[in-house]
Amino acid sequence: MIYFPLIMLGVLLNAAAQLFLKEGMRRIGHFDFVWANFVPIALQVSLNVFVLAGLVCYVVSVGVWLLVLSRVEVSFAYPLLSVGYIVNAVAGYYLFQEDLSITRITGILIICVGVYFVTRS
Repeated sequence: MIYFPLIMLGVLLNAAAQLFLKEGMRRIGHFDFVWANFVPIALQVSLNVFVLAGLVCYVVSVGVWLLVLSRVEVSFAYPLLSVGYIVNAVAGYYLFQEDLSITRITGILIICVGVYFVTRS
């Protein structure tokens, strides 16, 4: 359990990456997947500060995750990544006004129970 904070750091960095990428793409907006859009959209994406922040979070989270995997069994660490689903669902609700229906809340609670059992093993 000594590595739990390191695992959570990796999970939270991964969740933050998703949130940054979402905000970046919200600012860019909807676009069609056609060749004519490739260069303009690629430029917008590559210059968007939120997309870049998301990519940085991903790179750092991979580094942290490599540290985790060098110290903890993958069968213990990997299920804890599901905590990121919880973080992103709640953050999506507050930051992006995304739907958090009773079905999603039930799923989140099931994830919480599963994570609890994994950490107790």
